[in-house]
Amino acid sequence: MTKFSDLKLDPKVLKAIEETGYETPTPIQAGAIPPALEGRDVLGIAQTGTGKTASFTLPMITMLKRGRARARMPRSLVLCPTRELAAQVAENFDTYAKHTKLTKALLIGGVSFKEQDQLIDKGVDVLIATPGRLLDHFERGKLILSDVKVMVVDEADRMLDMGFIPDIEKIFGLTPFTRQTLFFSATMASEIERITSTFLSNPARIEVARQATASETIEQGVVMFKGSRRDRADSEKRKLLRALIDAEGETCTNAIIFCNRKMDVDVVAKSLKKYGYDAAPIHGDLDQSQRTKTLEGFREGTIRLLVASDVAARGLDIPAVSHVFNFDVPSHAEDYVHRIGRTGRAGRSGKAVMICNPRDEKYFEAVEKLLEKEIPRIENPLAQGKPEQVQEDAPAEEKPKRSRSRSRKKDEAPTADAAPKTDTPKSEPKADAKPEEKKTDNRTKRGRGGRGRDRDDQVVGMGEDAPSFILKSFAERRAG
Repeated sequence: MTKFSDLKLDPKVLKAIEETGYETPTPIQAGAIPPALEGRDVLGIAQTGTGKTASFTLPMITMLKRGRARARMPRSLVLCPTRELAAQVAENFDTYAKHTKLTKALLIGGVSFKEQDQLIDKGVDVLIATPGRLLDHFERGKLILSDVKVMVVDEADRMLDMGFIPDIEKIFGLTPFTRQTLFFSATMASEIERITSTFLSNPARIEVARQATASETIEQGVVMFKGSRRDRADSEKRKLLRALIDAEGETCTNAIIFCNRKMDVDVVAKSLKKYGYDAAPIHGDLDQSQRTKTLEGFREGTIRLLVASDVAARGLDIPAVSHVFNFDVPSHAEDYVHRIGRTGRAGRSGKAVMICNPRDEKYFEAVEKLLEKEIPRIENPLAQGKPEQVQEDAPAEEKPKRSRSRSRKKDEAPTADAAPKTDTPKSEPKADAKPEEKKTDNRTKRGRGGRGRDRDDQVVGMGEDAPSFILKSFAERRAG
């Protein structure tokens, strides 16, 4: 069995690895580190949670042990799709480079440009950044990429989903042609294949698992859910989520709950808090300081349930997540693999439960097609042993009220029809009252929007009661 000591890493790096308690590299690490140390381009394909971050961090530190960075000219570059993933890479660098004198800078949004400029001006060996913030610094003239010797693209397929591919191509063009490129992705879409064939030179391809597969240590399940009424489906779905969490009992030490929309993240988190659950939201619209605080609380155990959008689905290294709940079926099948990959990490067991309603069944079929297996169905805990109880949750009192009101109208209708059957017909009023009634009826119909409905009504004129000034005007016109 291969050990880290067999991979020709720098002794100071090996010492840091030993202090972390690791001895044996993961398959992606054992496959990627040797060609990276030889200076070759690397194309690594592995599912999330397999140790890809260390597979490029360790050789990069070893290769950069000699040399010195100049102001505004980093010696290596790591591109990440999200702030959280970039911050995690920075933490890994600090862990494995603590016995070296290498420096780093983290360029992400939500942080002052001034602080980042000060770090760049001093010169850094490793620059870890999101594409947008990196280009912002470059366009401001604060960054020069002509001295980059090693460039890493992490979670490339997530870059594709987030629309960063044009930025990635532009950054490739700003770095030297002689750079070494380490390219990592969980899936290989056609667009990713195009980029690798364009910017990588004869790369060593390491594929340690079938593309977009879930870890075997994760127990999966799905609840097929249908609301009793459309206007109650969302609240009933949140009730089902709470029942699923309760059903796991003490085995659910902590969990990440994924929603498709940011708005639902806030609604679900607020609902869980209302019912006494220790939950907090995290998504892209939150301030960076709040996102960092929430993640730290989840890692430390002060927050049990993390309600997240897909911004937290990739690359976050929180090793002890016991459960993942998919409140929504992801619209992209690949995202399902990355979501549930937050649990069952580093050989641990985990459990992933998904809620699927009828409108998401087409996405669910795509997930099963990608996995090439059927996800086991779980019985709805709200319906177990008491199918009538679910029906009783519906507002049974409202229906009888409607039926009584309708029946009352039906009972009254014959009485109204029977009313005209009298000896005195109402259609023959007194002659004196007829013009007044006609005028009243016509005015009422016009007031109700019935203009022009009864065109056969008699038009009543002014007759001899016409004002003299009107008659006078007509007489003058005839005379003229």
